[in-house]
Amino acid sequence: MIKRASHFLFTVSSLLATFFLAGCATVPDGIQQARANAAQTIAAEPPGDYFIGRRYFKPVFKFWGYVRKPGQPWSTAQMVVFNENEKLQPDREQLNMGSDNNYEYKLYGVFTGQTVYEPASNGFYPEFLLKKYELVSTNPPPIFKSQFSGRAKAALGRNTIEKPE
Repeated sequence: MIKRASHFLFTVSSLLATFFLAGCATVPDGIQQARANAAQTIAAEPPGDYFIGRRYFKPVFKFWGYVRKPGQPWSTAQMVVFNENEKLQPDREQLNMGSDNNYEYKLYGVFTGQTVYEPASNGFYPEFLLKKYELVSTNPPPIFKSQFSGRAKAALGRNTIEKPE
């Protein structure tokens, strides 16, 4: 009797593990394709004296968004605060804060070596001196988990800061 019960429990737990792992291990084809397309786009970026930026706007925070070097994956990007002494950020220039959320830009400027305290996140971020920008896309490929999954988006709080993948 004990042998049958342990065999039954082993079978049930094996089936549950199989279903659980199958659900976790598979990534929908659309997401895989989007990631592959994004990787190809990044790989095709010519090297140069510029950066790629993705606006990440949340009303409570004062940072600008993520910045990376051309040809580098978004996972290497840094959240930055803009120094606008030479050039205003795009949405501030248009007097429409946050209107460019998730837009992608080619950025010209330098990291100043300074860090800026951002009180809402209680974090320190590198300062980027913006000199010029060019709009690359108003609808770029997704880089955040919430852009791939409705569940991930629903789990985001207004004070959550996502990191690109």
